[in-house]
Amino acid sequence: MLSFQELITAIPVILDAGNVPAIVGEAGIGKSALVQEVAEKMAAKLFTTVVSLSEKGDLAIPVPPMTDSAFVKTSQYGELADVKFGYTHTLIEIIQWAEAHPEQPIIWFLDEFNRGTQAVQSELMNLVLQRKINSLRLPAQVHMVLAENPDATMTGFETSDYGVTVGDAAINDRTVRLVMRADAHDWLKWAQSKGNIIGSVRRYIEENPQQLAPKEHDDDLYPTPRAWQRVSTNLQALSRLPADQQQQLRLDLLEGDLGVTVGQSFETFTRQHRVGLSAKEIYAGKKLAPKVMQTFNEAGTDQQQSIMNSLIQQVDTYPLTDDSHASRFTLLLNLMPVDGQFAVALKLAEVADLLEQLYQTAPKYPHVKQLYDQLTAIGLKNNVH
Repeated sequence: MLSFQELITAIPVILDAGNVPAIVGEAGIGKSALVQEVAEKMAAKLFTTVVSLSEKGDLAIPVPPMTDSAFVKTSQYGELADVKFGYTHTLIEIIQWAEAHPEQPIIWFLDEFNRGTQAVQSELMNLVLQRKINSLRLPAQVHMVLAENPDATMTGFETSDYGVTVGDAAINDRTVRLVMRADAHDWLKWAQSKGNIIGSVRRYIEENPQQLAPKEHDDDLYPTPRAWQRVSTNLQALSRLPADQQQQLRLDLLEGDLGVTVGQSFETFTRQHRVGLSAKEIYAGKKLAPKVMQTFNEAGTDQQQSIMNSLIQQVDTYPLTDDSHASRFTLLLNLMPVDGQFAVALKLAEVADLLEQLYQTAPKYPHVKQLYDQLTAIGLKNNVH
């Protein structure tokens, strides 16, 4: 699998060799943005066709009436009927651009290629491979790039359930498959420069890179890089409403883009940052900073709960079996009211194997033992078994 930046380097190499790259990636991962970046890097003119919207015959069958004015004649590449739909008009635009700019590379991006029917794919592949349709031939400066969603026949995507039409072996044999992966580092670079992504979204992905495109998610809605971009633009628009309306709509908008689980996690994170604390700040340095303790102590009960929930969500990054982490977590826990401590204990109990890990580690580390003993006492005090 290749990252966004790696693909920006790889795709021009494949095109320079005269071959056709087929980019495979989950929906919303950024394939269209990738091809746009490649076109900019190559100083190429980009044309895009969404194959899933096309029908058999769109490429070559004319629509009557066809008068003389309906045909476009070129000086070098033949003639074509100017039908204002499907691929035909795009081909005319490509040819006209090639004649006007003979030295400039052209990329024709066939997006959602395997969402087209088998007939449409075959019709297009004939043009991709033969570079000719009827009397028209593509200029040498035209490069083809395909994008596909995964299907269950592809290695590594055996559980994929996209509504795609599986390409035949001949198509697979004539393109170079490039599998794209979501890379938080690449996305954050894009988000800060060209993406115009708001700070709260960038900070969340910085601290929770696995949430850019998580493997485990809700069944119906889940985060993708494209969904995070929508979150950013939605929140920018939401910020222009009165505060009470923002509060009323915010969580529903987040869950509508990210699903319930990640939407609530992001909302918790943003509330925590409004308090001014992050996991990175809490666990930084050799010991818990007095300013951090003061900020936490002065926060409201709900805000304290949000901060602790955020720390629990990040136990993979900041494990509580680390004695320093356990010490700081316990110090903050002791600043909470009893009912708040109980709520934290319940949340920790939901994390798979965490209490068992604390139990196994406790004999070696005093602060881990202190945290485990305190959680056990909270559970016994509240009759939680």
